[in-house]
Amino acid sequence: MSENTRGVQLPEELCRAAEQRYGAQFGSLERLLEHLLQNLVRDAAAPMDESEQRMIEERLKNLGYI
Repeated sequence: MSENTRGVQLPEELCRAAEQRYGAQFGSLERLLEHLLQNLVRDAAAPMDESEQRMIEERLKNLGYI
């Protein structure tokens, strides 16, 4: 399976530090960055927890929408 990819430019020192710290766990800087970005995107799309849902519902009630 072939995936389209994009290149990014990052500071050399940051890349070196990430490779030293996480290289053994992820094998490459690209895999580390892919993992981090996937988690960020997934977390941003995660459903609201119950307390967030209650807070939004309360605000809508106070505004007269519910």
